[in-house]
Amino acid sequence: MSVVKAKKHLGQHFLTDKNIAEKIVGSLIHHDKYNKVLEVGPGMGVLSDFLLQKKEFETYLIDIDTESFLFLQKKYPDLGDRLLNEDFLKLNFEDIFQASFAIIGNFPYNISSQILFKVLDNRNHVPEVVGMFQKEVAERCTAKPGTKEYGILSVFLQAYYKCEYLFTVKAGVFNPPPKVLSAVIRLSRNEVKDLSCDEKLFWQVVKAGFNQRRKTLSNALSGIIPKEKQDDNKIWTLRAERLSVQNFLDLTNLIAQSV
Repeated sequence: MSVVKAKKHLGQHFLTDKNIAEKIVGSLIHHDKYNKVLEVGPGMGVLSDFLLQKKEFETYLIDIDTESFLFLQKKYPDLGDRLLNEDFLKLNFEDIFQASFAIIGNFPYNISSQILFKVLDNRNHVPEVVGMFQKEVAERCTAKPGTKEYGILSVFLQAYYKCEYLFTVKAGVFNPPPKVLSAVIRLSRNEVKDLSCDEKLFWQVVKAGFNQRRKTLSNALSGIIPKEKQDDNKIWTLRAERLSVQNFLDLTNLIAQSV
């Protein structure tokens, strides 16, 4: 069977190390919360080989690359309509899945943040995500308050998921090798169904705080709440990177009461 050529414009770096592929699949641990798994960007099926050995769930594959899709059709003829030649970012999950499902993949690095925000938009349908990301993105997802990596993505993800950095992956196990290190993380949905605040305002506050992260919150959020309406709470003297998710929830409620 011929091989698929990795395409730069799709951000493709095919994993070649089967031991790492097996380790990634083994990192799916919350099997009691779903019976279907969607792999994003399977390429030539290195992860898929191990996923399809797992009989406890149905595996779906989605790849926007037609060459990969045709390759996988020949490799896995029994998949049928569980193999999708579509854009994950445009996929309507409810059209395919009637229940919760996990997401896994060696994700294209050029759309990794978009993938994570797609997960957030569908958080009540996705109890678990295991994936390969650029190491820098993986560190942002799992960062703690007070670190330089901590930012918008950290807060949004950690509001709804337990985010774990699992292991680092060197460039040499990919074809072609990326110019950066990679890392595998796991997101496990927490028990939060709705935030204890105005969620739209919460997103605005977090974004505004980190978009001017060198400024104190008093200055960074002055477009949302004028300084004359800010009280003497010391939170206004802090920078966004110092606040936990709970701190941001409390701040959002404080603002809602004042504007």
